[in-house]
Amino acid sequence: MSQTFETLRVATHGPALLEQTGAVRQWLDQIAARDGLLTLFIRHTSASLLIQENADPDVHVDLLAAFERLAPRHHAYVHSVEGPDDMPAHIKAAVLQTSLSIPVQSGQMALGTWQGIYVVEHRDRPHRREVLMHYLGTFAD
Repeated sequence: MSQTFETLRVATHGPALLEQTGAVRQWLDQIAARDGLLTLFIRHTSASLLIQENADPDVHVDLLAAFERLAPRHHAYVHSVEGPDDMPAHIKAAVLQTSLSIPVQSGQMALGTWQGIYVVEHRDRPHRREVLMHYLGTFAD
């Protein structure tokens, strides 16, 4: 059993769910992963990771609307130095996930039929987000 790391860089352009399933799958293929555990960790406090439906884009619209209701921009937050979207972004990131663990079997992520891996951007302006990918397991010969 061995391990390897890589950083996935994701450019964002405002609140959105940005699918990364293909990029993660490509990396697992590149390293010849076989059986093990994939851990993804986003290195930010105002963005999140999420496994969510990848078939109907209406799901993303409804999720973003629900996140906005959870932590509205125009609430009187104490922490507001970085703009009206900053504290709501921290709240959303605190409620959602900063890391994911995904089993890998025979070189494939054990995701369900309609599941995709997403970076969820909570801020309004563009950012460069980093997701640390860590695979621990066996590799093809």
